[in-house]
Amino acid sequence: PHPPPGRTARGAAWAAGPGQAASNSSAVGTRSSPQSTEWRLPSACAFKMRLRTKSRHLSARSSPASSAKAFTRAAAGLALATGRRRASGSSRGQRVQARHSVAVAERQGVDTAPAAPAALAPGVNPATCWPAGKPRFTVDYPDEYDLKDPKGSFARVGKRIIQEMVDELPDLYEVPGKEVDWVARSLEYNALGGKMNRGLIVVETGVRMMESQGLKPSNKDLNRFAVLGWAVELLQACMLMADDMMDGSLTRRGSPCWYRLPHVGMLNTNDFLMVEMFVYKVLKRHFGQEEYFVWLLDLFLETTFQTECGQLLDSICANCELEELTTDRWTLIVKYKTAFYSFYLPVALAMLVTGVRDPRSFNTAREVLMTMGVYFQAQDDFLDAFACPEELGKVGTDIQDKKCSWLFAHAYHQYSTPEAKAFLDEHYGKCKVGSEEEQRIKDIYTELGLKDLYAKYEDDVQASLQDYRKQVEAAGLPWSIFERFFELIYKRRK
Repeated sequence: PHPPPGRTARGAAWAAGPGQAASNSSAVGTRSSPQSTEWRLPSACAFKMRLRTKSRHLSARSSPASSAKAFTRAAAGLALATGRRRASGSSRGQRVQARHSVAVAERQGVDTAPAAPAALAPGVNPATCWPAGKPRFTVDYPDEYDLKDPKGSFARVGKRIIQEMVDELPDLYEVPGKEVDWVARSLEYNALGGKMNRGLIVVETGVRMMESQGLKPSNKDLNRFAVLGWAVELLQACMLMADDMMDGSLTRRGSPCWYRLPHVGMLNTNDFLMVEMFVYKVLKRHFGQEEYFVWLLDLFLETTFQTECGQLLDSICANCELEELTTDRWTLIVKYKTAFYSFYLPVALAMLVTGVRDPRSFNTAREVLMTMGVYFQAQDDFLDAFACPEELGKVGTDIQDKKCSWLFAHAYHQYSTPEAKAFLDEHYGKCKVGSEEEQRIKDIYTELGLKDLYAKYEDDVQASLQDYRKQVEAAGLPWSIFERFFELIYKRRK
């Protein structure tokens, strides 16, 4: 079994202990590295086991005289290799002394080797431990996380995380008060106030994964799931801040887009980059002392790059001919721009911290979640054209922006008439929001039967997801995770 989050955590307190590494509460059973799939025993025991194994290989193919000398050299080599891996905090003098001791041991035939220095926590980088007090770790969570009030509890964790990030700016980054206030306003305006579905799914998935393992999540577990959920929400916020500016969007969540505020404008560019960096600040502060920290980093980095590839595919449509805006291109765009970060990322995070290590489990989850993610974007495209802006929380701009949308790709290629195609050629991507031409394009979508086609598509997706159930359960994953995620989006209207 793999340890659930928080059960083997090391670090300081929620209130901000500077850079102290508490001992791991588990004597054995930590992962040696993301590349390893074996439990790591305590260092002395592991060293002896490797040395005995090396000795058996040597004695099997060497004479007694040469084996003794080879054994001594093997001990020295293993000690030095271990030391190099763990000596990120060692001085040059320590390494020289280690080599000298090994040389003496070899001459005298001694089978001992210098002890390796203790390894630093994954999030403690000697190159960035400046100024004094860095890094700060949070592992104690005194506030109760109430599953009976999931949104309220999750929102409280978000506010606390924002406060943590803002509090670090003056003393660890020398940021003046005016700029600190700016960052706080940017985070509150852009990260708070959404539906929070992506973040909440991390918590729900973590809880269901632990329950399926016969474990009851502690308050600490719930808070840490929520922290990961807020890392996803911060990533979502920075993506929307950038996307709104690139698309010239007017509103977001019922308010003007951040870049459209009179005092913001192009400052939004630095603001969304800072929000993205807070993703990694949060991960380091709360998970920097976990063995799987590097996996969390890699998952976020990979997902962010996938999303940026999708954004490129989407943005470059402005330079494409309408003939190029096909349903195949649409599927590729939404898979990369939306599905990976909105659907796969939240579930994969919870799977990692609850001990799932089998690639087949992740592959199965990804396949199901990609289907959901593509459907989710089809919903977005449909709502952009037909939902009331007051209910949707934003003004749809897909027609004006010449988007390769689900509606346009079907209207122009599969279901078009000569008259409809001629009108789209003349006006799609060239008319303004609220214009007669835009409304006529929406009417064309209706006349071509795309509302009925979309309703059928929704029902087909629901039916196809049921076919995955046996596959998901065979991979050791609770089907309820995927069932719950689909409930949140099926037939949504905003």
